[in-house]
Amino acid sequence: MVEIRPIQQYQIEQAKQIVMGVSLEIWQGVLTEADFRRFDSMSDIENVQSHYFDNCGMFLVLVDDQQVVGTGAIRRLDDEICELKRMWFLKEYRGRGFGWKMAQTLFDSARQAGYRKVRLDLANEERQPQALKLYRKLGFYSIERYNDSLCTVFMEKVL
Repeated sequence: MVEIRPIQQYQIEQAKQIVMGVSLEIWQGVLTEADFRRFDSMSDIENVQSHYFDNCGMFLVLVDDQQVVGTGAIRRLDDEICELKRMWFLKEYRGRGFGWKMAQTLFDSARQAGYRKVRLDLANEERQPQALKLYRKLGFYSIERYNDSLCTVFMEKVL
């Protein structure tokens, strides 16, 4: 049975493998594992309790038969705005509604925490068309850059 639930300490390494694996898939031929590790230490996942849960956020995993197959999170930007982070799914779990369900679960958590808006950044719309399509379906609209990341797409949604 496939289910969404808060990440547990023992699932951190699996979650990191999902993030790195899907990133390398998207950037195949451009980004090596060494490059990825230079750009993203994944310290937020390593310190998931303090970075997310203790800071008005949430980190969820999509689990299929005890195996992490997807991730998604929200983290605090300020009292009214949170950020959608780490939405990554193995290829065979994409296009099956799990991203939608993960996002809705995170939005519910964000509303309960008192957030009014959620933002996200996306590295590259040409390499991530499925993600961009999902975010638009979820009600996100384009906004100006709100951080100093290497991303090129910035979006927001009113909760």
